[in-house]
Amino acid sequence: MAENEQQTKKTIQINDPQDAINIFGVNDGNLNLIEEGLNVKVHAFGDSIDIVGEGSDVSKANTLISKLIKLSNNGITFGSADIVSGLKMAERGTLDYFDDLYKEELIKDFSGKPVRVRNFGQRQYVNAIRHNDITFGIGPAGTGKTYVAVVMAVAALKAGKVQRIVLTRPAVEAGESLGFLPGDLKEKVDPYLRPIYDALYAIMGADHTNRLLERGVIEVAPLAYMRGRTLDESFVILDEAQNTTREQMKMFLTRLGFDSKMIVNGDATQIDLPGHGRSGLVQAEKILQNLPHIEFVNFTSADVVRHPVVAEIIDAYDDTDSKEK
Repeated sequence: MAENEQQTKKTIQINDPQDAINIFGVNDGNLNLIEEGLNVKVHAFGDSIDIVGEGSDVSKANTLISKLIKLSNNGITFGSADIVSGLKMAERGTLDYFDDLYKEELIKDFSGKPVRVRNFGQRQYVNAIRHNDITFGIGPAGTGKTYVAVVMAVAALKAGKVQRIVLTRPAVEAGESLGFLPGDLKEKVDPYLRPIYDALYAIMGADHTNRLLERGVIEVAPLAYMRGRTLDESFVILDEAQNTTREQMKMFLTRLGFDSKMIVNGDATQIDLPGHGRSGLVQAEKILQNLPHIEFVNFTSADVVRHPVVAEIIDAYDDTDSKEK
């Protein structure tokens, strides 16, 4: 904050001690995020918060904290990711819609906590999945593409809209050369599908997930094993799609059967194809852009729901890549 800037002070009262605990966060961690994200000073005194800083920044912080109080009164609990989402919306000038993120519960996770969209990008993504047969989620790591896709798949399975979930990704980068790895197929492939398993365990728990895997209700397989199949009444997710070739992408998309949905996720900046081959994901975005029943949702660093430094790292690399090009 510059020395010569006009300082503004705003005091907010919090009537319920439980709301204060919820909003402040562990060791005032949420308030520290607001301080750093909006370039203000936030001081908590008992049941009140003082915000000091430049006028427009104080106004944003005041609006965000006021919305947090209102949501807390309605039983919403907050973590760091919620605060980061609010800060991103403050940057974009879309804080008026912050409350909307909490109006709909997608599903409850294994611990019974409601799962909701974290930002506007995820909201667009969920709407695209609901209204299209094939949805592409393209953007950097940390935007929740895989997690939200698995949430939507489990919700569809529980609602009886599909009979099974099929999860796949190119194994061993794009080459799918599994032969030299030790163990059976599951042991060879599992390390490459860890993010998908983590999402399933978070939503359904390890025991229930493993029972559904044993019964074939959930199928996890490398992309090569999709060839020759037609997937009816299935929710199919292709992860790390930037590492597919054009032929692999075409093969996968043409597996779509009746009463099924497909989600294709990837990060076009993280292509690991041998010999810098052309990515099937990048080509698909050009070839399929205007087809009906297919939608592309593009995430940016502003949609990252991990630690704020992650978004800064992504932006720094993007800036460097732009300059080098």
